[in-house]
Amino acid sequence: MSGLGVRNLLALSATAIGAFYLGSHTKRERLQQSSSHVIRHFPGLPTFGTVSAASLVPAANSANLTATPSRVSQIMKYGFPGLDHVRSHSDYVLSYDRRNRIPHWVFEHLTAESVARNDAVDRSKCDFKPDESIHPFFRSQNTDYRKSGFDRGHMAAAGNHRLHQKHCEETFYLSNMAPQVGQGFNRDAWNSLEMHVRKLTKSYTNVYVCTGPLYLPHKEDNGKMYVKYEVIGSNTVAVPTHFYKVIVGEATDHKLHMEAYVMPNKVISNDTPLNVFQVQPETIERAAGLLFFDQINRNQLTSINGNKI
Repeated sequence: MSGLGVRNLLALSATAIGAFYLGSHTKRERLQQSSSHVIRHFPGLPTFGTVSAASLVPAANSANLTATPSRVSQIMKYGFPGLDHVRSHSDYVLSYDRRNRIPHWVFEHLTAESVARNDAVDRSKCDFKPDESIHPFFRSQNTDYRKSGFDRGHMAAAGNHRLHQKHCEETFYLSNMAPQVGQGFNRDAWNSLEMHVRKLTKSYTNVYVCTGPLYLPHKEDNGKMYVKYEVIGSNTVAVPTHFYKVIVGEATDHKLHMEAYVMPNKVISNDTPLNVFQVQPETIERAAGLLFFDQINRNQLTSINGNKI
């Protein structure tokens, strides 16, 4: 090939490569623009700008008991259990598990006022709905639960958020749900635990509760341990084997009391007392890979599960 032919070929190649990269860049920009319409940045606003990794408080120090102006800061007063895909709503904060399509944890701050009966709040007007702040790849849908045999179980209970209609409605986002056995669990034993948490607001000025799923191992006939769980729907929403609640009650004298519960996601007899499900909080922390209320040293607590420290 002549020198002129080589130069012409190189020029054509350079033009083609430039056109390819320009086309790729343009296509990528179009995809990003279109996805911005698909992924809404509300109602679950990421709290990354306000979140920092929690650090342990030295034993000699007392936890800060002064509420801050920000609602997120009020709810998360004693630390974030983890920082994976943290999102905030009007009256609760959650960490979303994109792989399993359910929360890692959901955090609430309750008072006697927030759980009191309010005729202006009508639960029957609330609809289960997908959380459009979650990327479509990782979002659960109502169709995932349909004919699955499982309830859409609230992590932040609707009955905990009665100050405003909006607060109650936001508990119906599917990002706040996990598949729960209905009769005998979600509508019975789990509901009893939720009511117990609300009753604690009669004893404590502030009640902080963290709720979430667990996937616990069990031993099979071959003597080996396995973690097995069902998934439902086209989005393969994980069905947890167990659920937990870790609660801190803050008394008027600023004394702190902790309770921790783990319940299996199965039918539970109505005559089973709640204290059967009480566990040491570190048991849940190890299983969940989270640290609860780590702005409180355990020696600052007055009691755990009713037992004095």
